[in-house]
Amino acid sequence: MSTRIDGAAGLTALAGADLGASDWKVMAFSNISTFADATGDHQWIHVDRERIAQESPFGAPIAHGYLTLALVAGQFFELLELANFKMVINYGCNKVRFPTPMKEGSRYRLAMKLGEVKEVGGGWLEAQFLATIEIDGSPKPGCVAECVYRFLPA
Repeated sequence: MSTRIDGAAGLTALAGADLGASDWKVMAFSNISTFADATGDHQWIHVDRERIAQESPFGAPIAHGYLTLALVAGQFFELLELANFKMVINYGCNKVRFPTPMKEGSRYRLAMKLGEVKEVGGGWLEAQFLATIEIDGSPKPGCVAECVYRFLPA
């Protein structure tokens, strides 16, 4: 399911709205190990299957917190159909939390709500999105973040 946002008027009109959720995906070990290689974070709880089996309270490799946050960016553009913008940029995050580790094999998706939308000069609009990476079957999400995007209307 995707939500269409059509230009500045469409973005402003949706302030405060629930924007829905993306399709479910599965966290693969290859994603975890590739992220470890890209960042240099090879902490054993992510990549050492033998040690995980012996010592980890999670019982499986877990995704890095920042990998879980990074999932927002790709699924953002799957969840939203954006029209009549020259450019959309990820401006950052105001608050990020990782309530539950995401294990290898977990099904996850992005759910979003649109918060405040405001003009920030030069024709740009700034919008705050409450992004939640939900984990199927878990009472707590893998990530909750207040993400800020900037939109330049066409």
